[in-house]
Amino acid sequence: MIFKEFGNKNKPVMIFFHGGGLSWWSLKPQIEALKNDYFIVTPIIDGHGDDWNNTFISIEKSAEGVIQYIKNNYKGKVFSICGLSIGAQIVVEILSREGDITEYAVIESALVYPMKMATKLTVPMYNLCYGLIKKRWYAKLQAKTLNVPEELFEAYYMDSSRMTKESLINITKSNGGYSLPSTLGNTKAKTLILVGEKELSVMKKSAILLHHTIKGSYLKIIEKSGHGEISLIHTDSYIDLLRGFFENNIN
Repeated sequence: MIFKEFGNKNKPVMIFFHGGGLSWWSLKPQIEALKNDYFIVTPIIDGHGDDWNNTFISIEKSAEGVIQYIKNNYKGKVFSICGLSIGAQIVVEILSREGDITEYAVIESALVYPMKMATKLTVPMYNLCYGLIKKRWYAKLQAKTLNVPEELFEAYYMDSSRMTKESLINITKSNGGYSLPSTLGNTKAKTLILVGEKELSVMKKSAILLHHTIKGSYLKIIEKSGHGEISLIHTDSYIDLLRGFFENNIN
């Protein structure tokens, strides 16, 4: 895992996790908007982007690496940890292991109901069709599904086309097989849970389960939004939401 850092180290530390198939570049608007007030860290999840040759193993292993990074560099606690999709699942795993590791947490579209049958069907498809990830037309379809903005397509295409088949399969298995850790309810983090109104019902069920599990958490269903749309496309609204959350002003 590569940790990219931006801003002044004397400011409160914010960690942002990108979604599956993306990388730190999907967080550029957040970095630009917040780097004067916070020290921004954007881990590149194993198997993604510039860390493409470091095989992704699991959500749990990724969480372990970030926990160690926080302990080594920030005395075991940061201001906030935010994540989208598989990045949000990593946030959930971190919170379940270290109850006092962050003051605030933002969990956007985290799947915590295992979808093992869907995963069993998807993995064989990757074995057959892995070569498609190097085709621009296929990348265009995938980018649309992931709500990647047009201006970020070239970065997405370059990074997605070099992801290894092993990482792709492990990401699919870990994402689809992830379930809510029993220790998550012990977290002390003030937590905001986001999900799009147009997402799959299992994603909305996951958001509700997270809300019921984390005491005092806020749940916000983003109207007319699909998976990742609030942070990837409507970034200004997402940043306003974060600032409001930190100021205890959630509507």
